[in-house]
Amino acid sequence: MTGPLDRLLRPAPVAADPALLAALARASAGFARLDQATTGHPLLPALLHRSRLEAVRRQAAVDGQLIDPWQLAALLEGLRPRRLGEARSIAEAGDVFEAGRMALTLHRWLTTPDFDEEGQVREALDVLRSNQPSGVALLDAAAGVWGWLDQGGARPPLRAALVRTWTATRLLRAPLPLTGAAALRPEVAWQPESWIPVMLQALADEAEATLGLLGELERGWLAARSAVAGRRRHSRAPAAIDLLAATPLLSATTLAGALGMAIKNALALLEQLVGLGVVVEVTGRSARRLFGLRGLAPLARAVAPPRRPEPGRGRGRPRQIPVEDVAPVGEGAIAPFGSLVRQRFDYDELEEAMAAIDATIRRTRHALQTLAEDQAPSTVAPTHRGDIAPPVASDPIGVDPDRDSPHAE
Repeated sequence: MTGPLDRLLRPAPVAADPALLAALARASAGFARLDQATTGHPLLPALLHRSRLEAVRRQAAVDGQLIDPWQLAALLEGLRPRRLGEARSIAEAGDVFEAGRMALTLHRWLTTPDFDEEGQVREALDVLRSNQPSGVALLDAAAGVWGWLDQGGARPPLRAALVRTWTATRLLRAPLPLTGAAALRPEVAWQPESWIPVMLQALADEAEATLGLLGELERGWLAARSAVAGRRRHSRAPAAIDLLAATPLLSATTLAGALGMAIKNALALLEQLVGLGVVVEVTGRSARRLFGLRGLAPLARAVAPPRRPEPGRGRGRPRQIPVEDVAPVGEGAIAPFGSLVRQRFDYDELEEAMAAIDATIRRTRHALQTLAEDQAPSTVAPTHRGDIAPPVASDPIGVDPDRDSPHAE
């Protein structure tokens, strides 16, 4: 079987490139130390959470997007990132939103891919399993990654497949996200003889960084245990510290259920630990409060505070401004308007016009009435229309002058 390793591995591995062997030895030692340290470790859940945040940050960086891992942690817990509220424009808010969306997508690939994504991950996993020319798991995995990418394969399913490859080959017993993201930087040469050693060095760097992160979590755990040492034998503070160390974020309800105590007492215990400085509250709200060890202080700073009403302001109403806060009218300002003087208008011409209209209406009604009577059947001989006499002023012809004319007497 021919592949990218043929130019690196000559008839025997001992004749391979020295840079390749050095990178392989360093990566193998890093994987071995990390596996030994994490197997059965009580802080493994917290390490998985923190290492996935760092893995997403590294992957997004080489994909062209800068992501704050603590912003991703806030989004995973359903909290509102502070950067979204501090955006100074719609474009900046859009960039923050896009970064958060990309971070959640990358995190989902590593933890819980959906149905379609799972199919792509298994396809990449089959490619990695079928490409084993040397029998060395790390070396074959690096060569498989190069072959997948060289054929135009996508990066996210490949990274998820790599995590499963480490556990399937027993290089790691925990699904730690070591994906060699730094090997995909634009400046790295793509020839297999140059790229595969870089990939192995990137995996070694990530293994050492994850081991250092575990040491950081251990130091925070031991410091918190020391802060609550010397208490009575039945104190539940040490057990609460252990749960907080193993769980990234914890609520009073979860702590009460795990320790078998009342929620009110669990909340009081957490607040007491916050006062000692070993625990931080990352939500800053009155309901559904989440707590973590002091190492999660950056998360508390990345979470936007809850929106609370301003003092003196009711719900949905504008802010009340005291009377003394209103600035007085200074010199040169427009003087206040006085009362308007009503002007007297002359309605004589309007009244004359209305009287003329009323007279025309009366004459028209009289003519129509006379015409109707002439056309009605009668024994009297009809008269000529030209013989019709003009209406007599004393004959109102059914018109009330007092109503139709304001000048009728």
